Amino acid sequence: MQELQNDIQFLKGLGPKRAELLNKELNIFTFNDLLNHFPFRYIDRSKFYKVKELNEGLQNVQLKGIIRNFQTKGSKYKTYLTAEFSDDTGTIELIWFKGIKWISQNLISGKEYIIFGKPARYGRKINIAHPEIDKPEDAQKKMSSSLQAVYPLTEKLSKKGLNSKAINKALADVFTKLPAKLPETLPAYIIQKLKLITRHEAIKNIHFPKDNNTLQKAIFRLKFEELFYIQLNVLQVKYNRKLKFKGYKFEKVGDFFNRFYNEKLPFELTGAQKRVIKEIRKDFASGKQSNRLLQGDVGSGKTLVGLMLMLIALDNGFQASIMAPTEILAQQHFATISKFVEGLGINVSLLTGSTKTKERRILHENLKNGNIHILIGTHALIEDVVQFHNLGLVIIDEQHRFGVAQRAKMWKKNKRPPHVIVMTATPIPRTLSMTIYGDLDISIIDELPKGRKPIKTIHSYDAKRLPVFKFVREQIKAGRQVYFVYPLIYESENFEYKDLEDGLESISRAFPPPEFAISVVHGQMKPEEKEKSMNMFAKGITNIMIATTVIEVGVDVPNATVMVIESAERFGLSQLHQLRGRVGRGGEQSYCILMTSYKLSKDAKKRIETMVETNDGFKIAEVDMKLRGPGETEGTRQSGMPFELKLANLRDDYKLLELARHIATDVLEADAELTKDENQILVRQIKKMKTSNLNWGVVS
Repeated sequence: MQELQNDIQFLKGLGPKRAELLNKELNIFTFNDLLNHFPFRYIDRSKFYKVKELNEGLQNVQLKGIIRNFQTKGSKYKTYLTAEFSDDTGTIELIWFKGIKWISQNLISGKEYIIFGKPARYGRKINIAHPEIDKPEDAQKKMSSSLQAVYPLTEKLSKKGLNSKAINKALADVFTKLPAKLPETLPAYIIQKLKLITRHEAIKNIHFPKDNNTLQKAIFRLKFEELFYIQLNVLQVKYNRKLKFKGYKFEKVGDFFNRFYNEKLPFELTGAQKRVIKEIRKDFASGKQSNRLLQGDVGSGKTLVGLMLMLIALDNGFQASIMAPTEILAQQHFATISKFVEGLGINVSLLTGSTKTKERRILHENLKNGNIHILIGTHALIEDVVQFHNLGLVIIDEQHRFGVAQRAKMWKKNKRPPHVIVMTATPIPRTLSMTIYGDLDISIIDELPKGRKPIKTIHSYDAKRLPVFKFVREQIKAGRQVYFVYPLIYESENFEYKDLEDGLESISRAFPPPEFAISVVHGQMKPEEKEKSMNMFAKGITNIMIATTVIEVGVDVPNATVMVIESAERFGLSQLHQLRGRVGRGGEQSYCILMTSYKLSKDAKKRIETMVETNDGFKIAEVDMKLRGPGETEGTRQSGMPFELKLANLRDDYKLLELARHIATDVLEADAELTKDENQILVRQIKKMKTSNLNWGVVS
């Protein structure tokens, strides 16, 4: 429908200047943009409050009563108007700072009106500033529905009078200017199957609901459509990849894998590790390219699984690679894997930003001629000069720390795309994994190695520091090691949080040499200084590590049994869980002590309580999503995700998401290429989506 692309400046109450403001503030240019700017709540105008029920905690309220005693107050420079509003339960004050002349000329003292506005408290009195005012008979005529839409707006728009009422007025004009009903965006067979209302009815009723029942039908239809197209998009990518992308076939399990399994395996694999290796081996043998998300909680043994998968690649004549987000993590992987494969004749190399030019030249040559079997590194791996002889498997660790373009470059390191395993220790709520990673196959290691004792998590307050120090001292005397983690390196004027610099001073006094030795690691240190400090702690030369969150991933010191997190209220749940995972990696009982101030926000209190209650990363991820919303669990807002949700919410609409995925799966199973006539409407919608959405299936 061509009219949907008309400029909003031609709508009632807008014009060029207001339209330009909507362009800038909300990215609304056309009729279609405005129709898809959905309300975020509704006001029930069927409900009337009494004056005695009012308090400043209420949102907009509606009252019926008498207005009298208009008075102009203030100075000659700045005047304002007040009036008394009364019903049979009491009196409040109304106040106007603008439009005083109009109010004075048009409102009659002693007459009954319906007012609508936000109660506020001034001293002991409740007042309402700039209420909407109607005569009872006019209010009845105006309201086609008792539910009135409230829209997301900005301060600039409100200052220019572009409030929800103005948006609603413009939307009403859109519907008068459309020559026909809005075009449908779902096939008839889906609409009939789910008994959905039409798109036209849904859009009209989300803005102008006849009643609550119709509103719920409109919301359901539009949320379903939003989630359905996301699922159809990611599942189509998955189907297409399996149809079109041939993968390197790893047909055998040979000497490297078998010798490691029989001679080097440090402990018996858990059932979950065995299951995951079996799932991925099936991928490798299928002749299709594997593109899989491997989730596993901290300490679940993902690195060991990753190594065993790389050994299968080596047994089939291919090279393998691990890309890690930080030098510390890359070095940790290099040290761990080199130790694991010692004596097996496997050449493992490390490439990071710190690798010297001379070493790089030799490494590049050995990589290209196949002398290097496993290459571990940071984003340095994606440089064009890094060329493999025969890369068959790429493991991307803590993948959310890499940009899309960075991950995509690893696909181009061989003639055909190598098998890709995307690994994360950050448990992802099921709704997120079905959307952001919906095009990937998913494997989960949901079991910890035998002998691991659950970490005991304790909440303590800054004022109770001495008992914590006493406990730390006892642990060190028993031969254990301890982490102290700080949110800041230096003191900040803006935040009242503990900092590493001050912490180092107080801990040095509480744990003096030579009895105690301290390592320090933070992000502003040179890589070689960090590595030296980490190595001293890893080798047991120092027994206390004072650090920032640079140790969040990639630090594995089995002898460390205590993690003290200072100003723990400053950290998100995911980060707290990652930090806690640095202890509990040996056989001894380990502890995580969360230090906070007494002043805690509601959310901070919930985060601390969750950490104390459970060690289960997946439960923690679900709580995290409820607290922060889906788009922030990976460190970005929902609008920063590879798709934009206008109406649906991944936190609350889990069942609807499952339904959408189920319907999308049925569609593709019946018509994988979407060639049937009835599905051309789907093809058109997906094309529209792809102009603004990233293709995650080729970059993950």
